[in-house]
Amino acid sequence: MIPPGTVCDSYEMLWALIRRYVRPYRGLLAVVAALQVVSTVASLYLPTINAAIIDDGVARGDTGLIVELGGIMLGVTALQVLCAVGAVFFGSRAGMGFGRDLRSAVFHHVIGLSAEETSRFGTASLLTRTTNDVQQIQVLVQMTATMLITAPITTIGGIAMAIHLDAGLSWLLLVSVPILVVANYLIVSRLLPLFRAMQGLIDGINRVLREQLSGIRVIRAFAREPDETRRFGAASQSLSDTALSVGRLQALMLPVTTLVINVSSVALIWFGGMRIDAGQMQVGALIAFLSYFMQILMAVLLVTFVLVILPRAAVCAERITEVTSTTAAIADPARPRMPEHETGEIVLDGVTFTHPGADRPVVRDVSFTAMPGTTTAVVGSTGAGKSTLVSLICRLYDVTDGAVRVNGVDVREQNTETLWSTIGLVPQRGYLFTGTVADNLRYGKADATEDEMWDALRVAAAADFVSAHPDGLAMKVAQGGINFSGGQRQRLAIARAVIRRPAIYLFDDAFSALDVRTDARVRAALREVSAGATVVVVSQRISTVAEADRIVVVDDGAVVGIGTHESLLVDCPIYAEFADSQAAGAAPAATSKPGAAPAATSKPGAAPAATSRPGAAAGTREPGVR
Repeated sequence: MIPPGTVCDSYEMLWALIRRYVRPYRGLLAVVAALQVVSTVASLYLPTINAAIIDDGVARGDTGLIVELGGIMLGVTALQVLCAVGAVFFGSRAGMGFGRDLRSAVFHHVIGLSAEETSRFGTASLLTRTTNDVQQIQVLVQMTATMLITAPITTIGGIAMAIHLDAGLSWLLLVSVPILVVANYLIVSRLLPLFRAMQGLIDGINRVLREQLSGIRVIRAFAREPDETRRFGAASQSLSDTALSVGRLQALMLPVTTLVINVSSVALIWFGGMRIDAGQMQVGALIAFLSYFMQILMAVLLVTFVLVILPRAAVCAERITEVTSTTAAIADPARPRMPEHETGEIVLDGVTFTHPGADRPVVRDVSFTAMPGTTTAVVGSTGAGKSTLVSLICRLYDVTDGAVRVNGVDVREQNTETLWSTIGLVPQRGYLFTGTVADNLRYGKADATEDEMWDALRVAAAADFVSAHPDGLAMKVAQGGINFSGGQRQRLAIARAVIRRPAIYLFDDAFSALDVRTDARVRAALREVSAGATVVVVSQRISTVAEADRIVVVDDGAVVGIGTHESLLVDCPIYAEFADSQAAGAAPAATSKPGAAPAATSKPGAAPAATSRPGAAAGTREPGVR
């Protein structure tokens, strides 16, 4: 992660971002610049016409000349207005396009990061950087295109015209402009650290708000509303205090600028009046000189407005660059290897994985093979490393030591898209996306037909509640699937994986929210559709894994036993203890393998598997759509 740099570093990052993403809009900006030049030249010509009207028309009583010059002034004004409107229009298009491209670039880079990098930045901070930070730079680009181009032209042209009218008063410009520039610079230089702190505090508010909205049920269940209100209030107060500090500094800019302009105007009229009395200057020339003087100082004021935004945009550019310069830990190899055959074979060979900065590995020296046409179950207590093994197989993380081979090729040597196309993953949390049931199923297979969708739903035991809804496959899915029960979300997630008919199925505790009866139905249907595929099931429920061809027992990150349900009950004390703790070792064993020893007698009085979870009776129905 890039540490906060110096002021110069921040502005260099801002310039690099603007230069890179504004390149496609150079044509539009050239048009904006041309229109701004015409508009500015027209505005600079108006005081000269005004002076001619006063000195040559009004002073001499020449009405015809007044009308003629007035018509010219109207024409010049119309041209100025048209050019100004066109400059704003094309400048806005360039600025919005720039913002869209930068936002898209940040988004595509973020979704390519691994879980390690995204967790390091945090979801709330990534959201702020992709939205608010990009918007600040976009506003700067728009204001630069519509204001900053005008300022130097107005300043240079105004000084030239003022000197041409009367060089004797030009010394006022040498005093007023530097005072205004120095005063504004002193204010702006103090804004950069405050803006950096403000963007971090916006991250904090997003983080607190996101946690509270996600955990609203827990907050209400434990009556923690007052505590969370105080927590959010503290985060808001911190942002408010920093924003007030910024506002106080920014509030100084306009009064300082106005004071300099007004004092300069008074001085100009004073000394100009003296020159008129001495016969060295005409009234019209003084009025024109005053107009040019005001235009010059207003140009400085425009630059001031841009300078107000510049420090915040520089901080935002620093934060965006921090994300875009982060190299993803999981990347495609330069020369990926393609498997000769997509058999679905999975081999873990001495796999060890340690999170960066951790003092001990999550899994260590794990070796086993999952063959096509078989079901391999991974069981163990909470925190044993089961889900980490699944993440290593689909390369959400890279192993620290050893190798994971899929279809005979190390996953680190394969193209990630090719690898993931062979895998149907159902994670612990069956996350659903906003849209419809059909939209979510098409995440698994983009061109899936309705028949394929219904087949997948029947396999996942989800066809009943989907068909019962009037909209069927068009049933609405709220954000995160919160309008479904936990079991319904899991079944839709299973259907999403099944519809692609992958060579490898990875079920990471994907049946935990299902009652025993639904669990059995889903697994029976899955055995039919995955007959030739490799199936890896992670679960803590013995009844779910008892029928697996092979069970891998993981404890504290290490494999402590591999075998069938019956053999592990005898040979693996940890598995036997695990089974006994659920009082579920008997029922599945008695029905899974004909002729198997009746383990039901190993613990007198053991409860049947169907009652392993309180309230999970065989006929229990899950709640419907809420």
